[in-house]
Amino acid sequence: MATHAPLQAALPRTVAACALPLEGRRHDHDALLHAIGDSTLVLLGEASHGTHEFYDERARLTRRLIEEKGFCAVAVEADWPDAYRINRFVRGRGPDPGPLEALGGFERFPAWMWRNTDVLDFVKWLREHNDAHPHRAAGFYGLDLYSMNTSIEAVLAYLDRIDPEGAEKARERYGCFEVFGHDTQAYGYATSVGMAESCEDEVVRQLLEIQRRAPEYARRGPDEEGEDEAFFAEQNARLVKNAERYYRAMFRGGAASWNLRDEHMAETLDALRAHLGRRRGSPVKVVVWAHNSHLGDARATEMSREGELNVGQLVKERHPDVFSIGFTTYAGMVSAASGWGAEVEQKRVRPARPDSYEAIMHATGIEKFALLLHDPRLSPLHARRLERAIGVVYMPATERASHYFYADLAAQFDAVIHFDLTHAVEPLEKTARWEAGEAPETYPTGL
Repeated sequence: MATHAPLQAALPRTVAACALPLEGRRHDHDALLHAIGDSTLVLLGEASHGTHEFYDERARLTRRLIEEKGFCAVAVEADWPDAYRINRFVRGRGPDPGPLEALGGFERFPAWMWRNTDVLDFVKWLREHNDAHPHRAAGFYGLDLYSMNTSIEAVLAYLDRIDPEGAEKARERYGCFEVFGHDTQAYGYATSVGMAESCEDEVVRQLLEIQRRAPEYARRGPDEEGEDEAFFAEQNARLVKNAERYYRAMFRGGAASWNLRDEHMAETLDALRAHLGRRRGSPVKVVVWAHNSHLGDARATEMSREGELNVGQLVKERHPDVFSIGFTTYAGMVSAASGWGAEVEQKRVRPARPDSYEAIMHATGIEKFALLLHDPRLSPLHARRLERAIGVVYMPATERASHYFYADLAAQFDAVIHFDLTHAVEPLEKTARWEAGEAPETYPTGL
């Protein structure tokens, strides 16, 4: 302990010396963009799903990646069909008259994760950018797999337009799920305990059928749009196939369901890059938005010891030109629920534990800054320390068990952006509890 204490005391000073302060100016990210260089995949994380500063800073950095480095797609931790509605809008297609309407697909919990003012502003900017620079247009896509029922409906709607006979066959195959209605978890439970046969064969057959006929379907639409819509349908069929496996795995325990979800996101990312690359004839550059727990390399965290992998690990294993950036905060407010499916609240984020990475960042005394973790002066950050992760649910009463895990931050990410005091992202539909906010912990005594 005697030799460890001085290092701990000196570490915040070292971090402060390496910090790149963020002042809200155009050139805040110059050093980050230089470090990103020619990377074709940039992963932008977040330490919660409800922090304004994370959303806002990701959008600011993404705008520069699109404008200055030719990134042509934003792929996010969201459902494929809902995000594709935004893609149609920002590409000047589809019926939605404005960005607010384009966000209308995000109806299920947690709607505030994408239906918030920061995403609204970014979608508006992206449409304006694409209108002004059609030859440098960028799309918006989802990577997640929770939308099995919506994706089934999207496949059927597409085939109804393009291949009515094929739509009837698809209805027969997807009819396997009808007895469960829209309850995907009931399907997963029933099949995992042997109460029902799985629909695996049917969903695989449907995916293979769409893949086989994809070139033909693409020719039935107008040029590039026909190819995009055929890919949209194929990806929905792929999602149904992977989601079917995911919901069966949920009830087996262990790492299987987590791994299936992140493998699906990485597979979707690769499929998206291949699709976009077929037209461009050059390496496709994509920026990814998701939680730190998905984008930081799992091999540098205790997730790996539990047999879990993630998108960050998979893309770094598959591609040499990946740059990942994590986000952290010390204290503030967050939009989150108190339980799965509950309404969104403004919840107070407790000051980070003294034995955490966030506490080291706080001790620098710098309000907001970026840190390039490959700086040799930061080698002391290569250590196993606690790191906080808040998802759509925040449970401060059990924070250590619910929201902290061990990680080697400098191996997990290439850079980190820290905001010492953060604010809750603003939902487009505010609940009374969100408006009221959470009282300070000293309420009502004031002590």
